[in-house]
Amino acid sequence: MNTIAVVRTWGRMVKFSHSIFALPFALSGATLAAAETGITGWQVFWIVVAMVCARNAAMGFNRLADHRLDGLNPRTASRELPRGELSRGSVWAFTVVLSAGLVLAAFMLNPLCGWLSPLALAIVFGYSFTKRFTWSSHLVLGLSLAIAPVAGWLAVSGRFSWVAWLLGLAVLLWVAGFDIVYACQDAEFDSQHGLYSIPTRFGVPGALWIARACHVGMLVALAGVGWLADLHPVYWLGWLLICALLVWEHRLVRSDDLSRVGIAFFNMNGIISVLYFVVVLTAVLLPRL
Repeated sequence: MNTIAVVRTWGRMVKFSHSIFALPFALSGATLAAAETGITGWQVFWIVVAMVCARNAAMGFNRLADHRLDGLNPRTASRELPRGELSRGSVWAFTVVLSAGLVLAAFMLNPLCGWLSPLALAIVFGYSFTKRFTWSSHLVLGLSLAIAPVAGWLAVSGRFSWVAWLLGLAVLLWVAGFDIVYACQDAEFDSQHGLYSIPTRFGVPGALWIARACHVGMLVALAGVGWLADLHPVYWLGWLLICALLVWEHRLVRSDDLSRVGIAFFNMNGIISVLYFVVVLTAVLLPRL
């Protein structure tokens, strides 16, 4: 297997393209903190390193934890571990190295980030087991990604803030909402194998309504960020665009037609995360009227 093929295999294993979900929110948190304290190029560099390491270590661990289940599920049986394209030993090594990379990057940012990094790893690793005992696993996944904006703020300012916590809450509800939609695809499989999820607990129609409620909560939290941080009016234009994208996302998926879940999951949410960062950056850089 040549080098390019190896990189592609590992990229598929961790779904590297999905890094677009958390990284822009980490940078949004850093940008909001920088508006108060300033920021350096090295801080941006180590934030990106920490996020890439944390996210991909979490994916590696998740693939290890779900190895057997992925092999049983027709939707995931072609993943790299079940298919034997990668060994458990190599994925373990990958996960350990990236976990160490996160800890190093966190300490390079500031001591508080460094000492909190094992807690962040515990949360993102722990998510992989939650669907075995609670239907609220989607909220734990949301919590895992909600660390990103709070950590971005903390990396720059060295302290916590209500703005960061509100942005973290928005990410938690956003991720939980779209993960509930995504999990609707596996409702029958999860029920047959004793796994817990909101679709198995409340049914697909009920799950879609809960996902909508999560995204309404996300919008309220994002509005709170704009108000509390007293951001430029351009922020509210971005907020309205995100509202429209979420409405479109939910119109793509119906309880009797889940064929467009992939578009709703990746395309819409990828756009939302990048759009939010661009809006926050613009709102911070533009002079107040």
